Amino acid sequence: MSTAAIVYVLTVLAAVVVVLTRVRLARPAGGAGRFEVGRRLVDVHTVAGVLALVVWTAFLVAGEDSTLGSATAGIIALALWWVVVVAGLLILVRWMPSRGRHANEARRDSWSEGPGLSVLAHVGMFVGVCVFTWAYLTSAV
Repeated sequence: MSTAAIVYVLTVLAAVVVVLTRVRLARPAGGAGRFEVGRRLVDVHTVAGVLALVVWTAFLVAGEDSTLGSATAGIIALALWWVVVVAGLLILVRWMPSRGRHANEARRDSWSEGPGLSVLAHVGMFVGVCVFTWAYLTSAV
């Protein structure tokens, strides 16, 4: 499989992570975990994710001679993807164990029995964005 094909597949998977994170954490107490994740963090994850997806996809499909296919568009898209990664990893903090007398029990939801899905999604997003960055730097895309 070529590098470009891998990047396209990872782009689709990144879109799924952005959408499912938003859906899963849309309600104030809707997400599983021990801590409540701030609304702004989820909003940053969603907005940066949507913008990254739009700019990155335009960068991938546009010709090199167009504005959307320029190096600047690629750098902007990668910067947005890195914002998504950082926000996603911060969202994982909700699974950190609580300590103390008044610590909350972990909340469960119907999507998982623990942090597995969130860890897979956000660590996978980190790896995917590393691949995006490598592909960009080596001019594979």
